[in-house]
Amino acid sequence: NFDSLLTPQDHLSRRASDTYYVNSDHCLRAHTSAHQHTLMQSGLDAFLVIGDVYRRDEVDRTHYPCFHQIEGVRLYSRDELLGKKSDGENVADLFAAKPDTERLPEKQETHSLDATKASEIQLKQFLESLCDELFGKEAEKRWVDAYFPFTHPSYELEVFYNGQWLEVLGCGIMEQKLLESAGVTDKIGWAFGIGLERIAMVLYGIPDIRLFWSKDTGFLSQFAGKSPTDEVKYKQISAHPQVIFDLSFFLPTTSVQFNDMTSDVYDTIRNVGGELVEQVKLTDEFENKKKGKKSQTYRIVYRSHEKALTKEEVRCIFFIIGL
Repeated sequence: NFDSLLTPQDHLSRRASDTYYVNSDHCLRAHTSAHQHTLMQSGLDAFLVIGDVYRRDEVDRTHYPCFHQIEGVRLYSRDELLGKKSDGENVADLFAAKPDTERLPEKQETHSLDATKASEIQLKQFLESLCDELFGKEAEKRWVDAYFPFTHPSYELEVFYNGQWLEVLGCGIMEQKLLESAGVTDKIGWAFGIGLERIAMVLYGIPDIRLFWSKDTGFLSQFAGKSPTDEVKYKQISAHPQVIFDLSFFLPTTSVQFNDMTSDVYDTIRNVGGELVEQVKLTDEFENKKKGKKSQTYRIVYRSHEKALTKEEVRCIFFIIGL
């Protein structure tokens, strides 16, 4: 988590106030960057790491001690990044013929300016196309210079979405010392990191990061069975508790198909229960072939935005539905 990323011993991120320590040698993963060293050492040139990460943080609408990240890394050899002349001679080199004694704002000490600029172009084109997929090609984008301990130069990509500029991700040219510590001495590369909950909150209109850890079916049912291409916007759920009833009955002996009957049941329940019916779900079906009877069981979830419903109040509605 720290040593493989060459994090100084006195760095703020190592403090117990920032990181969850199990003991003096182990901690909960604070970032997906923790896997860079192992994956580069194994010989991979391009990879994604997706996982849960843990940081000590104040819990509020936008912060939670656990969240999910996606990390991307791409390494380039000289030929991959800079190409060759027609006669086979290299156009340029990845590394400066004479390393600078001091770091420059536009590049690291050992990198050539050509290699840095070529990496920057590849990085920004890739991430801009990713944002086009997420927010649409019409969304305005801008790059902002930034600082991250594992990259230089570093950037943040912002997107103008729903009337405001949003920070989408951080990225940059990987520190060459990180590659060298993993045994990679003839390549340079870039990396990026994205907080997945932050993106989902923007795309789906979710107002509070704590909802991702909710077991409330009023929240979870809104996203069940959906794909990333579906248009989904979060609908505010009530702070009051749910009241749940199950309803079972035999179907009439007609030629109506199960699927058609299910739609009729949904409509009937919602027409009778009105806005108090938060969810209706078919939970079981049974067919007695000997008697030629079919039955269905539905779970009905009631909830009010105005008050906490009692079982007695809901039972009256439930009784009318049962009739």
